[in-house]
Amino acid sequence: MSVKLTRASYATAVALASLLALSLPAPASATGSPADTSSSPPNDRIVIDVDTVNGSGCPAGTANVRVSPDNTEFRITYRRYRAEVGSSADPTDLRKNCQISLDIHIPQGFTFAIAEAEYRGFLHLERGASALERASYYFMGQSDTAHVDHPFTGPFHGTWETTDSTPVAELVFAPCGVSRNLNINTELRVNSGASNPAARSFMTMGSTEGSIDTIYHFHWKQC
Repeated sequence: MSVKLTRASYATAVALASLLALSLPAPASATGSPADTSSSPPNDRIVIDVDTVNGSGCPAGTANVRVSPDNTEFRITYRRYRAEVGSSADPTDLRKNCQISLDIHIPQGFTFAIAEAEYRGFLHLERGASALERASYYFMGQSDTAHVDHPFTGPFHGTWETTDSTPVAELVFAPCGVSRNLNINTELRVNSGASNPAARSFMTMGSTEGSIDTIYHFHWKQC
């Protein structure tokens, strides 16, 4: 996993953690193991239906999902995902979250895992303030995976980007021939810490213009 910070005015300390594999058992082959041959993406179009969107970071109509034409990834665009502290912020604004449940329709004969997730946004932290981006993933009917945290410390002003990656050997695939929603939970937090409580610090997922996406990369196998 890597964390990349661009256009920053200040350096920040970022803790790295590995994305846990999705905790759904993979289908077994005749030998008791999942199919062991990676595949190119299917040629047929992948359709993703958004079943539910809940959370203070993604009010109704402010999160959109789209699949890439080559079926290698899908993107979520947030337009009002922002946590902040300071004199102009409400006490509840320091933490924002979003829970999205996706029904991913894939062609028969294929299965998938999420190999990598890229998160981006804008961050402003006063000296002494801190922020946190958190994410977890799981299939419907399974327990939520342990979350992955990315902390940031001020002073900082600029765009942020984190990447959660799972090694190919550790990927766990969705079951063949079974429809299970993929649930994605994310969270942003900002803490004024030792900074002036009236000073504004904030963190966004994406941007208010909708020009910065979060990206989820598929890894495909044939059943």
